[in-house]
Amino acid sequence: MTREATYDDAGDAEVIRAEAQDAPAGTAPEAATGTDGLGCHSGDEFERAARAAGQSELLDRYAEDYPQGPHDKPQSMCPAFGSLRVGLRMKRVATVLSGSACCVYGLTFVSHFYGARRSVGYVPFSSETLVTGKLFEDIRESVHQLADPAKYDAIVVTNLCVPTASGVPLRLLPKEIDGVRVVGIDVPGFGIPTHAEAKDVLAGAMLDYAREEAAAGPVPAPEHRVSDRPTVTLLGEMFPADPMTIGAMIEPLGLATGPVVPCREWRELYAALDCGVCAAIHPFYTAAVRAMEKAGRPVIGSAPVGVEGTRAWLAALGAAYGLPEERIAAAQDAVLPGIRAALEAAPVEGRITLSGYEGSELLVARLLIESGAEIPYVGTACARSRWSEEDAAWLEARGVEVRFRASLEDDLAAMERHAPDLAIGTTPVVQAAKERGTPALYFTNLISARPLMGAAGAGSLAEVVNAAIAGKDRMDRMTEFFEGVGAGDTAGVWEGDPNVREDFRRQQQKKLDKAEKARKAQEMI
Repeated sequence: MTREATYDDAGDAEVIRAEAQDAPAGTAPEAATGTDGLGCHSGDEFERAARAAGQSELLDRYAEDYPQGPHDKPQSMCPAFGSLRVGLRMKRVATVLSGSACCVYGLTFVSHFYGARRSVGYVPFSSETLVTGKLFEDIRESVHQLADPAKYDAIVVTNLCVPTASGVPLRLLPKEIDGVRVVGIDVPGFGIPTHAEAKDVLAGAMLDYAREEAAAGPVPAPEHRVSDRPTVTLLGEMFPADPMTIGAMIEPLGLATGPVVPCREWRELYAALDCGVCAAIHPFYTAAVRAMEKAGRPVIGSAPVGVEGTRAWLAALGAAYGLPEERIAAAQDAVLPGIRAALEAAPVEGRITLSGYEGSELLVARLLIESGAEIPYVGTACARSRWSEEDAAWLEARGVEVRFRASLEDDLAAMERHAPDLAIGTTPVVQAAKERGTPALYFTNLISARPLMGAAGAGSLAEVVNAAIAGKDRMDRMTEFFEGVGAGDTAGVWEGDPNVREDFRRQQQKKLDKAEKARKAQEMI
């Protein structure tokens, strides 16, 4: 029953349509939600259906790990993209999705857009297979078909919104088939607020699986041994040079960096668990932290960014390892002068509002402040955690408004309130900033894709940030050039006034109000 994305000669992804009848794109079967025509925006309805289908324990755990914010649906891309990307980056790991055809198409498309050169398995469903339980049988058949130990170490099966809401029990899949591990996860848009946190869902599930394997007996060593010294596992995807920079920082402590979680191959999971300390560089990896703590590994927060951040992080790491203060001080003295010099050589001047959904927003804000920038507001789509407390306290002590689970509305309001010289944020924030003539940078592609740690990180942001701020004159010229083209109903160039039909608007608004009343009445039943 599995269908895969394959490649033509040009390397483009082509999703082969399944022989079985798919659920109509953009809809959820009545069996799943009790209501026809729902999409992933229908969080309340999906959650009620999922709890009725026996998924309360799963949703309660997600609510604790990833507490919701003021908005009732993800404001980033589909959360499942995060876990999908983690699986597609791993060697010898197959990925299978179960969900509505439109969702699978979109996720497959965006995964290949971001460079995945691997097939994505797809198990389609219809209302009948969902109601009768045939969908689960099809999923089980698909993993048996894929389980070739010559090709794969593991198969990741992901339930999207509708199968999760319907209670499709991936926990009943075999844990192993012919030596190939089977990892089933649920990543619904109504339970996981951001795609960043969905990375943690899969990373945590894999760490738990590997931990149980290691507890049961000897496991294969990684192909490339990290070090003979005690290691530090790093949680969070980061610029490739950052782990090497951290390794150089902690070498005077007699330590080495271990794997970065999410890992790139299954054997790295064993090495990640075989550390002395785990560093939650990105603080939202709640499930991964829980797996490390079950393995008896202490976890520290924050990261070695800037002078003060590096000093505090090295001290926390040394304390976690029980190292003497003299050795910790020697390591600090070895790296801090270089970081200070890099900051002084690349100052940043200007007021900047900063927001994003990657989880590293607070670290970037710390680095920019030490570079000389004024940061009145930092918003992150991720939730507050104990691993982000130190960074939040440092920023708030310097007058920064820190907003966890920030919504787009929060970020836009902050930009309007503070009138920054530069707005760093998500795509809609950048768009709104440029519309008002404010220089702006997309956080994900232009900020988080740069080194942050050590001396290399200290000078990495200045060039792009200063260049953007210096572009204000160009933004002013563009704003002046396009003055008068209008917006909304008057967008474009008109010889006369547009034909605005207020009567049509009132009629449509009445329909919307009626539908909203009916929805609220249904909720009360």
